Amino acid sequence: MKNNFHSLYAHGFIRTAVCIPGVEVSNPAHNVRKTVALARRASEGGAVIALFPELGLSAYTNDDLFRQDALLRAVEEGLATLVEESRTLVPLLIVGAPLRFGSQLFNCAVLISRGRILGVVPKSYLVNHGEFSEARQFSAARAAAADAVILLGQSVPFGASLVFEAVNLPDLLIAVDIGDDLSALRSPATAGALAGATVLCTLAASNVTTGKAARRHLLCASRSTRSVSACLYTSAGSGESTTDLAWDGHALIYENGERIAESTRFSNEDQVVFGDLDLERIQFERATLSTFSDAIADARQEIAGVRRIPFEAVLPDQPVTLNREVQRFPYLPSGQDNPDDFCREVYEIQTQGLVRRLRASGLEKVVIGVSGGLDSALALIVAARAMDQLGLPRTNILGYSMPGFATSSHTRGSATRLMAALGVTAEEIDIRPSAQRMLEDIGHPAGEGQPVYDTTFENVQAGERTSHLFRLANHHNALVVGTGDLSELALGWTTYGVGDHMSHYNVNVSVPKTLIQYLVRWIAEQNKPGPEAGEVLLSILETEISPELVPGEDGHGQEQGEGKKNGRKAGKGIQSTEQVIGPYGLQDFNLYYITRFGFRPSKVAFLALHAWGDTAKGEWPARFCADTGSGSRSGDHSGPRSEDCREYDLATIRHWLEVFLRRFFQTGQFKRSALPNGPKVGVGSLSPRTDWRAPSDSVAAAWLEELRSNTPES
Repeated sequence: MKNNFHSLYAHGFIRTAVCIPGVEVSNPAHNVRKTVALARRASEGGAVIALFPELGLSAYTNDDLFRQDALLRAVEEGLATLVEESRTLVPLLIVGAPLRFGSQLFNCAVLISRGRILGVVPKSYLVNHGEFSEARQFSAARAAAADAVILLGQSVPFGASLVFEAVNLPDLLIAVDIGDDLSALRSPATAGALAGATVLCTLAASNVTTGKAARRHLLCASRSTRSVSACLYTSAGSGESTTDLAWDGHALIYENGERIAESTRFSNEDQVVFGDLDLERIQFERATLSTFSDAIADARQEIAGVRRIPFEAVLPDQPVTLNREVQRFPYLPSGQDNPDDFCREVYEIQTQGLVRRLRASGLEKVVIGVSGGLDSALALIVAARAMDQLGLPRTNILGYSMPGFATSSHTRGSATRLMAALGVTAEEIDIRPSAQRMLEDIGHPAGEGQPVYDTTFENVQAGERTSHLFRLANHHNALVVGTGDLSELALGWTTYGVGDHMSHYNVNVSVPKTLIQYLVRWIAEQNKPGPEAGEVLLSILETEISPELVPGEDGHGQEQGEGKKNGRKAGKGIQSTEQVIGPYGLQDFNLYYITRFGFRPSKVAFLALHAWGDTAKGEWPARFCADTGSGSRSGDHSGPRSEDCREYDLATIRHWLEVFLRRFFQTGQFKRSALPNGPKVGVGSLSPRTDWRAPSDSVAAAWLEELRSNTPES
């Protein structure tokens, strides 16, 4: 089902399974039955890989019984049964078995697909310390006499340096190692990664002692991060001998440092744990990480010894639904992060950036336009903290409220109250006279009193505000602090040059709108600027996001607070930003996956439907939807009401993604190419000096065509 939009296999994902059978020591027939049963469960679940523990067909704790001919023959007979059973199964099976070739016995991983053995990987680093003495029974991979062996009448590739390449899934390349190979300084699977393997599989036995589970997590996370890969790990569970040891049945799936799935430890039940892996994301990370490419170049001799074994992966007949958490708000702290630490770090980065710029410039004052909206609120708070750190009075912040033709009394009051609460120097400059004069000078109909509220009408006001701020900065020997955010830059929602696009230094330049909302609430709840300022910030969060440039239906300034729109205070005829450029939550999602990983639009739509299709699905981050029951992982139960928690169907997702693609790729790059300085705070920036360089004359046709061709309308 590779071409079915609703199947994960259509979007560069694969499903994998790590399996833990309850084995019986020295009873291969029983162990094979257990293995087949779990392999069937993995097949029914749509997995293309099913990984089993080290020596799982015999059990690991046989000690000198591995020298017994009866046991080894029973393993081969069981292996033949497993090969036959695999003919009707979807996954590539990777099982552990003791196999004898000539005078040597090896601890092996056997790869089986549709009635065929693809290859055999022997263990490289035998354990010979503590309670283990594997060298007493086994030979290491380096002692092998040949690079092919006869097994069940087949000649199959043999060796530690094998990579199994799926010819019908271009990004699926598998390397395998066993047990302590994972922790070795030079791991065979890591060499496989340099040779192209994206999925590194470790069959382990691994008894349990205190602290060992944490070490496994560390090893898997570290390996998958350093090798930019997926790491599958499974170890022995109940059934192994407890003569001197205990076993916890620990299985893990990691992708590039992120834990995707984990088994239940100390379970007496057989387990299959599924994990959906994004192979395209792995390949993108590798392509953009210069250290990975350099490591390949430095390891050419080692890579030359790796053999690629082609095979055809079997894909499920039915669509496989993605079963993996996709964050609705990828710029916000995830469930594994501490939200307070995350917010504190962003806040400090913004503050330190401004502190450094003021010290470098020798200036002691800043000028900032305060609208009563989110962006200017955050910038003003950052400026206040910067003054505190510099030991300068907050009165050195010159805050200006500049009402225009559509400014509401609500936002005007919020701006005044916030500046007063922070103790900055506050003034109001009515820009309507100067804007009216410009409209008259250029012959615009609005200059003659006609209700023509076009882009020119809006930008005259935006330009007047910025012009005033720069001249005020000249007049007071100050620096203009910008307020525009990353989301607005991505969507071209900013007035170029003489408007809100320009400043001397922009503290919000790499902060998306969703993160600004999150930060402002965190700042208010932490009571950082004081209780009075906190109340104003919470009121600002409840205000409809609007540029307030177009008058309401009666031709006068907009008034907010007469109703609710999208969970925030809105008024009749309010100019809503999100009605024009789309919901910020959805557009920030699109921005993240388009710029961070270069995903094609249909894949972004697929992920957006998975993340945003149902409000009850998945967990919302802290400070969102606190009263819906979805809650937050941090235990923080403050936040906006449930109407702030939205869901979107595929048609809506596709519509706003089209808007994003057109605005991002075709109309807004010239603005991003001329950005003022500002600090990069997280994973994304659109500055041409850091993360994003693009031509101003590109067209969006290729992205729009891909979306329309590969994404259903509903």
